[in-house]
Amino acid sequence: MTFEDALAQAMARPQDDDALEELANLALECAEEERALPLLQQAVRTRPSARLLQWKALLERALDRHDEALLTFEAATAVAPNDAGIAHGLARTALEAGVPAEVQYERALRIAPGNGEVLIGLTAARLAGGHGEQAERELAQILARYPEWVAGHMQLAQLRSMLGRSGDAAKSLESALTVSPASALLWSALFDLHTKREAFAELDAAVARVRSHGLGDELLFRYAAIAAAERGRTDEADRLFTRWNDGTEIVWRIRHLLRSGRVAQALPVIDAGLSGGRANEIWPYASIAWRLAADPRSRWLEGAGELVAVIDLAASLPPLDRLADALRVIHVSRGEYLDQSVRGGTQTDGPLFSRIEPEIRALRAAVTPAVGDYVAKLPPIDERHPLLGPKRDRPIRFAGSWSVRLRGAGYHASHVHPQGWISSAFYVSLPETRSEANPHAGWLSLGAPPPGLGQTSVEPRYVEPKPGRLVLFPSWMWHGTVPFKEGERLTVAFDVAPPR
Repeated sequence: MTFEDALAQAMARPQDDDALEELANLALECAEEERALPLLQQAVRTRPSARLLQWKALLERALDRHDEALLTFEAATAVAPNDAGIAHGLARTALEAGVPAEVQYERALRIAPGNGEVLIGLTAARLAGGHGEQAERELAQILARYPEWVAGHMQLAQLRSMLGRSGDAAKSLESALTVSPASALLWSALFDLHTKREAFAELDAAVARVRSHGLGDELLFRYAAIAAAERGRTDEADRLFTRWNDGTEIVWRIRHLLRSGRVAQALPVIDAGLSGGRANEIWPYASIAWRLAADPRSRWLEGAGELVAVIDLAASLPPLDRLADALRVIHVSRGEYLDQSVRGGTQTDGPLFSRIEPEIRALRAAVTPAVGDYVAKLPPIDERHPLLGPKRDRPIRFAGSWSVRLRGAGYHASHVHPQGWISSAFYVSLPETRSEANPHAGWLSLGAPPPGLGQTSVEPRYVEPKPGRLVLFPSWMWHGTVPFKEGERLTVAFDVAPPR
């Protein structure tokens, strides 16, 4: 059934709860929550069942109307106090909204003891509430009882890194492997963790260790290929990639070819990948290879500057010092995410634009039309192009939003956002850089690939940060920041989701 069919059916049968549930479910799948919500609102006025209230709350949450979703989930809880899904929904919405959520998660866990998603959510709620060490102890105790809970190990690794102890990230997995040294599940989790962290020397060592436990080579050669390629052992990686040729290796193969200077060999691999289901991961490497090969598609992909917008929003926002104060409060971490670009700073957890603080809501309200204006001014639709191809008549939706606080010598390593369509940088507070030797210290750098993946003669585009300035650019475009010596650099970033 299409959304339009479900909408027609629900309008024709407004007393049919099954039809309304089907409508809400399809609305969430098709990003049509705005059109479905009025029918749910009307229905719960006359028959506020727990199920209809839950669907209404899910629609409100999807629209980042978390203040409304909280009230609706609370109403659903009053009707069905022992419903596990509603209890979890209330807890998750509270956490995303930026209100204390530990009590709600504890209640959800009493209703559904052992639920992994609730346990992981409780960990995040504890960290947000300033109780990260308690969360670490609780999670470590659970993993001691259930050592093959991989999602728990990954959450504990992330938590320890955010608590400023990235060196302990693999500690729980290593402990589990002392008890079960032949567990392929645990070894794979350890390899995945090192890969996620880009800790390729540690990955290399782990692959060497596992061979002594007699595990099948099928588990090893993929990770061995990644470690050899990323550490520059070209001949060894070439041999391993001849075995790993099922399509899942394509990004690693492209990185290997670019790293070893074989651009001509990378081009057909990139072309094949762009026609498959992982094109969003491959466009950034196409930008490198086409530029190195002087391929005319480089200009087609990157444009002549019209794909980057610099917009000053300060006049449409409350005083930025109030926003800065609100953001500093929620920078509770002491360390970095394991798999993010931040070096020498912290990043907030959870979707920033779902929070209900008035300063953050004001920022969201200002950037949404700015993104809409950027989309409206893009060059004509080109269905082959990753930025210009998608529809432009859909509402702006955010795939993620967060704040970054960099300290002296901090920076962003060059990276991309493969889950986004449009990415951003918004500057809230900046350090004094007049005494910096580098005139671009603290500036945004666009178009420069990470070291080793193909340096070009093309100078990156630098954008000067200013408080209240928003920069928008394609999510596949390499971007980072130039390090600065001292002070605080406080920003907000978000990804716009590909239109659905």
